[in-house]
Amino acid sequence: MKGAISVDQRTHATLNPKDQLASAGGGRQVRGRALAMIIVALMLTLLLQALDATIVGTALPKIISQLHGFNLYSWVFTAYLLASAAVVPLISKLTDQFGRKWFLVAGIVCFLLGSALCGTVQTMDQLIAFRALQGLGAGVGLALVFTVVGDLFPAAERARWAGLFTGIYGLASIIGPPLGGWLTDHGPLLGSLVTEATRWHWIFFVNLPLGTLAVMLLLLFLPATLPARKGYKRGWEAVRRIDFAGAICSTLATVGLLLGLTWGSDRTYAWNSPQVLVMLGGAGLLFLSFFVAERFAAEPILPLKLLRNQVFVADACLALLTSMLLLALALNLPLFLQSVLGQSATVAGAMLIPLMVSFTIGTVIAGFTISATKRYQLVVMLGAAIMTGGTLLIARMTSATQLLDIGIFLVITGLGLGVFFAMLSLVAQLAVPHTQLGVATGAIRYLQTLGQALGPALMGTIVNLVLAGNLTQRLPTDAACYLTPAEMGNLANPQLLLNAAYRQTLVRNMQEVALKHIPAGPQHDALAQQALLHVSSLLDQIFVVVKQVLASSLQQGFVAVLALSCFALIASFFLKDLPFPEEKTRQQEVETVE
Repeated sequence: MKGAISVDQRTHATLNPKDQLASAGGGRQVRGRALAMIIVALMLTLLLQALDATIVGTALPKIISQLHGFNLYSWVFTAYLLASAAVVPLISKLTDQFGRKWFLVAGIVCFLLGSALCGTVQTMDQLIAFRALQGLGAGVGLALVFTVVGDLFPAAERARWAGLFTGIYGLASIIGPPLGGWLTDHGPLLGSLVTEATRWHWIFFVNLPLGTLAVMLLLLFLPATLPARKGYKRGWEAVRRIDFAGAICSTLATVGLLLGLTWGSDRTYAWNSPQVLVMLGGAGLLFLSFFVAERFAAEPILPLKLLRNQVFVADACLALLTSMLLLALALNLPLFLQSVLGQSATVAGAMLIPLMVSFTIGTVIAGFTISATKRYQLVVMLGAAIMTGGTLLIARMTSATQLLDIGIFLVITGLGLGVFFAMLSLVAQLAVPHTQLGVATGAIRYLQTLGQALGPALMGTIVNLVLAGNLTQRLPTDAACYLTPAEMGNLANPQLLLNAAYRQTLVRNMQEVALKHIPAGPQHDALAQQALLHVSSLLDQIFVVVKQVLASSLQQGFVAVLALSCFALIASFFLKDLPFPEEKTRQQEVETVE
């Protein structure tokens, strides 16, 4: 006798409440110790990749000094970001077709291999290549962690776990920089592999034990099951249905977009240069080609009907906006603190701690609140309002703002931001059938990765335009007599002016110009002393003007951050509450059994 029986109904009917099971892959069930071990493995995966995102920056100056590649500085991050973003759409879709386990394990192994190789590099080119390998693994791992959480738990529990998992990012942001500094300065020696000069290798080797443990736990306890799906294609038939055209278009479009944004924002090329325009224009054409390919694909990477899903589209917009906002703040706030307020790099870094602590608290509170109420729109709207209030206060900062006040502004902003990061994946998963869980979760992760490039690029462009437009008009009239055109241009580069060595070089060059035009004679020494005093006074005037213009420019950049926050607040009104799975029938999770 055959009958349609839900997998969840069939399992729950035979178990007492103490042995209640979590669903994995839409069909198989996991409980007890196995479930606990999977959770540990997923948290380790998230922790090691979140740590890697924060720990490398601390050690990079020492790495650059040893490998001699300052001109390639930004590529250490760009290669990682490119690889991690490009792989997400395809992998997310493939896990819906073939299951999660082996893709997740392969992603972690790829990340560990990249980490091990990064710890043995001898050149900057090698480091960039192996960072790309790391990014490839991280893109797979980070995309799948929250997808597997969606497989393991019903939505009410998923919200709570999502808050806890997202809180790991905040934890990593707090402990990552000091851990990176300690390993770089005091990491243990390891024969010829790690010497006094190469202790920084430990920032990569520290990933290996955590990642290895995560792989072992996943191999032992995570079922390799596929989501239950009527008419599911398997074997070579499934391979033939892979959306190769969509994968190629999305990958190339992502690479072109991120390269164009990176080159423009870090001034490798001007925004109107052929290199940047070709990359951005080509990316636009490839994205259009991607949507055309998705229309005809048997198993599209992004089913176009998702774009008609109001809740999913609103959630996707929030993922992009909040990621842009967080990265724009995290990268430009230290610049404001150092260049405008004159604080040290240590203080500037420490001021990010209130943001990340409150971010972590916000994720946990939001996760537990949504889990208890089974409603998320009001929570999200409240978070958006809090975040907007915080960014409004940040946009009003001036050179007279006190550090305590800035800390309060960041706490408010972090609380609001944390709400979003706790629920983005959850809402995307609620908006789609279980068979599209990977696609939906991957799309959110992909947009967050794009936001990490778009946010700094947007704010950097605004700051640079305002800075370049106002600086020339306000500089002392005789500054051009002592500075070359290149040095005049560099005055609009605040990161360069923070470099003590460059400032000393600038002072020395101006002094040489001043002394070169003093004629020989009995008055030479007196005239030279007078010229040097004038140069010193002129430099003070130049730096005061640069500080004032930079403060105004950064304020305009923070206004852009406020605008992003306002757009997020508007988008939250379109994020309607959906019933949690316990409250509705999910026909795609019903299977026929004997």
